[in-house]
Amino acid sequence: MNETNETRLHEGASSRQQEACGSETPNVSNAERALSLGLGVLLLLTGIKKIRKQPLQSLVRLGVGYGLLFRGASGVCPVYRKLEIDGTKADAINIRTQLIVNKPKQEVYAFWRKLENLPRFMRHISSIKLIDEKRSHWEANMPQANPILIKWDAEIVKDEPEHLLSWQSLPGSMIEHAGKVEFHDALGNRGTELKIALTYKPPAGNIGTGVSKLMNPIFERMIKEDLLNIKQFIEMRGMPIAEQFSR
Repeated sequence: MNETNETRLHEGASSRQQEACGSETPNVSNAERALSLGLGVLLLLTGIKKIRKQPLQSLVRLGVGYGLLFRGASGVCPVYRKLEIDGTKADAINIRTQLIVNKPKQEVYAFWRKLENLPRFMRHISSIKLIDEKRSHWEANMPQANPILIKWDAEIVKDEPEHLLSWQSLPGSMIEHAGKVEFHDALGNRGTELKIALTYKPPAGNIGTGVSKLMNPIFERMIKEDLLNIKQFIEMRGMPIAEQFSR
C-alpha cells in the first residue's frame, strides 16, 4: 500500500471517529449548554433515585437527562441541526426604505444631521445625547412587558452635506447599530428622496444571545413604523424645520 492510500485511509478513519464522537460544529449557545448540563444532571439523579418505585418514568428521565448532558457537553443539538437553527449566532434586523419628503434637500439633511432630533419621531429610540461633533450616546426601548433600555455609543463615519450621512456603534457596545441616509433631489421638484438603511445586531457571545431575544418582531415592526413617520413629521404644518424646533 503506497503512502497516498495510507494517508487517505487514515483521514477516513479520523473522520469516522469524529462523527462517532459527535464532534460537529456547535449550534447551541454557551448559556443553553450550561442550562442543558444542569437539567441533565438533575434528571439523571432523580431517575436513578426513583428507578425502583417508578421504573418507566425513571427510564424516561434517564433518557432525556443523557440527551441534555450530550447537548450541553458537545454544544450540538440534533433538533436545531434538522431545523437549521444556529443558537450561537444572533440574527440582525436590517431595514431599508425609500420615501419622498416634500421639503428642500438642505432642510431635510439639516434635520438628520442633528441626530438628537431622531427620538422626536422614532419611538424605539428613547434618547440621543451628543458627546462631541461626531460621537453620541444612544438609548433604545426594547418592547417587553417592562420596557428594557439598551444603551450604546455611536460615531458618524461619513458626512457628505446634503448627500450622505452614516453612523455606527462604537466597539464594546451592548448592541451593534449602523445607519445610513442618502439624500437626492426628487424628480419633478417634488422635494427630497430619502434612502434609509438601519441595522441592529447583537454582539457576539452570551450577552449578544440574550439581547437577540429582546429584538423580536415587535421591535422590528416598531422601527418600520417609525421610518414611515419621518415624512409626516418633517412636513408637519408645512412649516420650515427650523421653525418647528423653535416652538
